[in-house]
Amino acid sequence: MQLASRLNVAEKTICADHCPVVALFRNPTAPNAALIVNAGQAKLVYAPPFFAAVYANFGDAGILALIAHELGHASDDSLGAVWISSGWTPELRADSWAGCTLARSNLSPSDMQAALAALAKYPSPSHPSWNLRLPAIRSGYTHCGGDASNFGSGTRSGKPK
Repeated sequence: MQLASRLNVAEKTICADHCPVVALFRNPTAPNAALIVNAGQAKLVYAPPFFAAVYANFGDAGILALIAHELGHASDDSLGAVWISSGWTPELRADSWAGCTLARSNLSPSDMQAALAALAKYPSPSHPSWNLRLPAIRSGYTHCGGDASNFGSGTRSGKPK
């Protein structure tokens, strides 16, 4: 519950009164996590074993990053942002929104590295390569007030440690 509250506070600083409403559903048969939009209603569906594995490897920051990416899809559908390139795919746009949410979450440098590592480790099949994703995440992060030195520390060859 504490993680959901932290995420809601971060999201509210981004979208104020225009935040998309997203329902959260556990589904043990889901392969991982996904945002499903049907008839204007957004649902974030996740597999508890998937979130347990993410948490075991990356803690709260990993879960927060993956949910921020999924919420990024909903934000992309309902909000606009100057830092989002019109040439980016939906996955890159969601990554940029996730970067913004991570910036507004005030993560410590070590938690930021865990968040980036989770995003790098668990891409969907439709995600482009990490070397394309990382600049989109950085763009959202820095445009939403994130300290670029926290973002870039601890990366080698574009991938988090």
